[in-house]
Amino acid sequence: MKKINASYFHFLHTICQRLRGMASPSLLNDANALLYSAKSFAAAMLAYYIALSIGLERPSWAIITVYIVSQTSVGASLSRSLYRLVGTVVGAGITVLIVPAFVNMPLFFSVILTGWITFCLYLSLLERTPRAYGFVLAGYTASLIGFPAVSDPGAIFNIAIVRVQEIMIGIFCAALIHRYVLPARITGQFNSKLSQTLLSARQRVADTLAGKPDAVSGPLHMALALQFLQGISHHIPYDFAFSVPVRQARKRLHDRLARLVIVNCELRDRLALIATIPVDVQILLGDVEVWLACKDEGKFKSEGEALKKRSEKLLQRYSVYELTFEEALRVSFMRYLLEAIVLVQQCYRLSDAIHHAKQTPAHSEKNTVKGYVFHRDPLTAARTALGAFAIIMSGCLVWIFSAWPDGGTAVSILGVCCTLFGSFDTPAPHIVKYIIGSFWGVVISLIYSFVLLPQVSDFIVLVTVLAPVYLLAGSLQARPPTTFMAMGITLTLPILCELGAHYSGDFAVAVNTSIALFFATGFAVLGMSLLQTVQADSAIKRLLQLCQRDINRSVEGKLNTDETLWTNLMIDRAALILPRLQRSGQSPERAHHLLYALRIGLCVMRLRRCDAHANKEIKEVLTLLTYSTDIDTLLQRIASLTERSLSVTDELSRHYVDQLVDLYCALSVQKMEPANDQ
Repeated sequence: MKKINASYFHFLHTICQRLRGMASPSLLNDANALLYSAKSFAAAMLAYYIALSIGLERPSWAIITVYIVSQTSVGASLSRSLYRLVGTVVGAGITVLIVPAFVNMPLFFSVILTGWITFCLYLSLLERTPRAYGFVLAGYTASLIGFPAVSDPGAIFNIAIVRVQEIMIGIFCAALIHRYVLPARITGQFNSKLSQTLLSARQRVADTLAGKPDAVSGPLHMALALQFLQGISHHIPYDFAFSVPVRQARKRLHDRLARLVIVNCELRDRLALIATIPVDVQILLGDVEVWLACKDEGKFKSEGEALKKRSEKLLQRYSVYELTFEEALRVSFMRYLLEAIVLVQQCYRLSDAIHHAKQTPAHSEKNTVKGYVFHRDPLTAARTALGAFAIIMSGCLVWIFSAWPDGGTAVSILGVCCTLFGSFDTPAPHIVKYIIGSFWGVVISLIYSFVLLPQVSDFIVLVTVLAPVYLLAGSLQARPPTTFMAMGITLTLPILCELGAHYSGDFAVAVNTSIALFFATGFAVLGMSLLQTVQADSAIKRLLQLCQRDINRSVEGKLNTDETLWTNLMIDRAALILPRLQRSGQSPERAHHLLYALRIGLCVMRLRRCDAHANKEIKEVLTLLTYSTDIDTLLQRIASLTERSLSVTDELSRHYVDQLVDLYCALSVQKMEPANDQ
């Protein structure tokens, strides 16, 4: 019987795999969206039923929570659930402390609560990982509970406790359904994207060796792929698939791929600068191109080792006769070719360890493992948070001085908009999508509240009545282009319908709540367009200025950082620049400025460590590097310094020559711009 069952399940698995292979990507996306929608609706109805069973006052919040925390994969759903739970508890606790203490001082109360909300926004903007969601929740939970509670401050503790209970039920049900009902593993998505990224990296190196032209922003696309992998990687521990050693393998793999971006640029520049390439080196290049295109795993591994040994022998041979600058360029090219081969091999070994969840062997590494390094800009985060503070306080002033009964609801929604959409450069378009969804949510809610729900007297019938709208909205929420519009429906419907133990439809309340909703979101669009919008050109300029500032500090000896950390930080900055380049309409040539800064920064760090050669001449070169615009004179001085150092054969001198050649190549392909920002 066991054999029959095993054969049966194996047969089903084979059939499913073949159907998946035959299905088009759009068809698979539709199927995944429908499955996500069905699971989210099931979790929402389970949460609603449990909340009703234990007599909670606002069980609609359990439904809302399900749709907020639900994601298309298990790992993302569970991590988001955990961060929402922590953020909700912290936000509710802060609200309990603030409301009773300052409720009799409306202006001071508004300043304190708004200050907390915007402080949480500031921390979320600095975090830049999915953990930032916990800070967002701590802020907008305080907004949702605190502002409306002003009318009944004595009940704030009970309101906070009940709200936390409702949200906990929603979190539990969402985690339960997405974890155990047809779970969509994020590890599969990670492995698929990793394979694509490795193939792309191999292809780029092969194209470079073949002399094929590359898009100016080509190297930055690898940065986007690494950023995407990091976003997925963060949720993997919640997917119950990978262990701690594999987490280290993911960090090592990121370090190698980031380094490979630099090595590929160095190879491309040297091929353009070298006058003639020896025949034996040309033969080696052709063999490396064939190896990079090899699809047989066993052959790829064996030929990789052979090519590595051939490269080492050629490097040793040409290093002996390195007497002119042209020969130094060839040796440098061979050194980077060898490094490229080694990096590709290491990437595939680490990928294999990740795919099979194996222990990675210990490495004696020159630099410590860093993994993804996030760019953080406290000044920009503070500017966004101050903008949110001004917007929410403006809403509070309108509420206080107009004595609007539903003003607390409006300001609470305003606080949610400022925190939830504050991480976007241009938040207004996303809020507009939410407003469109909210409009349809209001229309549907009014139809349900005053036409359909009065006739419903059974829970099963209620589920059946709600199913069409929620299944459609849930499938739209699973698609990025319509996510915010769908959220306008899924979050508005439970509140306006006042889903509770008994029907309690009140047209006046529904209309007043709708007015507060549209006032708040409209005010948010206007305020955030003025105070929280960051133009793409300004963001690009700010990132490039920070890169140049770091280089200047390194030249002055004020910045001592690890090479791997610097490279990984610049890779993240590259991933931030590329989407903004597309929105700004600027030429992709701007992408070269960041790669230039990356490579110049590495050269400066390494040259400063060559203490034996820290003479006056090299210090002058480094100073001119940050202020001079006479590129030709600077290149001549670097070439002269290189040739004078070629006769020395000790290891430190060889390293010094290598860095001078690197600096020469970087400057040769990029015109320097004056930068006086310190």
